[in-house]
Amino acid sequence: MKTLGLYIAAALTLTACATSMNTGITSNNGSQTVTEFPVETALLNIYTKARADTLIPANDNQNTVLEIKVVPKGSMIFNNHQVQSAETTYTIKSDGIIDQQLISVNYYTLNPVKFYGFTDSLGLYSIAEQTADMPKMAAIGASSELITENVYNSSEQDVLVDSYTQSWSLSRASTDTAWFCISTLANPVTRDPHSKNSDCHLINAQGDLLSGKFMDTYLSDSGIKKIIYNSQ
Repeated sequence: MKTLGLYIAAALTLTACATSMNTGITSNNGSQTVTEFPVETALLNIYTKARADTLIPANDNQNTVLEIKVVPKGSMIFNNHQVQSAETTYTIKSDGIIDQQLISVNYYTLNPVKFYGFTDSLGLYSIAEQTADMPKMAAIGASSELITENVYNSSEQDVLVDSYTQSWSLSRASTDTAWFCISTLANPVTRDPHSKNSDCHLINAQGDLLSGKFMDTYLSDSGIKKIIYNSQ
């Protein structure tokens, strides 16, 4: 899956169908505590459903913003697979002026939920291998590896330019919300081994995206640095 971290370093209808879904709500001294969340729905809301978000750096120039817009594009063939697709546009602006823009397309199926790779406006072409099924529901504290992905310079797949593993995790935010995070860990053969990022979304018991934050860790000339972006 094309992630926010890959872009920053260079510069993922189930909700409607989720009727009778068990949200794991238990009683706690008169208040309701959600113990399980629909992580599959959340994943699809991030990468495949129409949405727009604006992120601002928490520890850098507040005049810089990152805008993200996801638009479903319908069915097509990718790497000999019949898939669905969703286009994501990443736009970095400084003082309202566009500095950089990247357009990527993620390719996936819904039944079962599986990601196959992405293409982007730089000409990159990735092949994803899903290493585990994405559960429909998960309890607080759950986590799992999801995808290993190889990124090539073109659809010819003759030059490998990046390789990484993506995992998901779920942690408590409040009695009825949770942080659902997609973390990307670089393959040290193709990228700095210190490189790691997490794209986190605050979700509710229906898997709706309430807000987001992104954390990118990388090695610079002055040591290991971390960049944090928060939803505006």
